[in-house]
Amino acid sequence: MRYLGIDFGTKRVGLAQSDETGKFALPLLVLPNNKKLLAAIATICRNKNIGTIVIGESKNFAGEDNPLQEKINRFKTELEQATNLPVELEPEFFTSAEAARLQGKNAKLDASAAALILKSFLDKKNH
Repeated sequence: MRYLGIDFGTKRVGLAQSDETGKFALPLLVLPNNKKLLAAIATICRNKNIGTIVIGESKNFAGEDNPLQEKINRFKTELEQATNLPVELEPEFFTSAEAARLQGKNAKLDASAAALILKSFLDKKNH
């Protein structure tokens, strides 16, 4: 079983996937956040044998929801319904900035941020 990591944004959504063992997270692709997003992710989940989805949770330094978190919560519910898969939230801070620091800004930046979110989740799960 593989895991799918998601870095949710209002314009773009980065996706990452784990290997079959659930130990490694690899950037997959970046999708536009539009009306086709849920169907595209559902198809990816079927084609890649995804068993669990992990979305970055957006909180401020006080641990309170950021304005984006309301949209993430709504998206999480819609994604659970569209895929019939469990969707977990993983706290994330500055993953896009960290991805940019590691690789520079490019078209796969959001997918790399999703990989960092997924890696954090997998590390906790495996230790």
